[in-house]
Amino acid sequence: MSFEEIPHTADIKIRARAPTLASLFSEILKALMQVMYGESRGKTLKKEISLTGEDTESLLLDFLSEILYISEVEAIVFADARIIIKNNALHAVLQGEPFDIRKHSGGTEVKGISYSGLLISSDANGYMAEIVFDV
Repeated sequence: MSFEEIPHTADIKIRARAPTLASLFSEILKALMQVMYGESRGKTLKKEISLTGEDTESLLLDFLSEILYISEVEAIVFADARIIIKNNALHAVLQGEPFDIRKHSGGTEVKGISYSGLLISSDANGYMAEIVFDV
């Protein structure tokens, strides 16, 4: 499982790989949080969310948009997630910690998640996604 930032004009584009679709979503969550806040390992808070989407791409977009909203409104920096995906429905138990300006400053503000350029594919090695964070 891994993610990397790839060149993109003005915004931030991420490519992530993982053996399962659920772990791919978790990796992209970690990438979003690292872009916004730097690396975080705190897991003192838990939050559960459930979502449905028309397809896998819209489910990922909705998931990340919900994470972005919760993170900003409730001042939580997520470090990990246990995710179950079935029939374009997602249930996640998110783990994180309260935002602390001393630990979580210096990142890049992400304004939204873009549908443009969103790609999810799979092969014998697992799953890959490319997604753009609007900054």
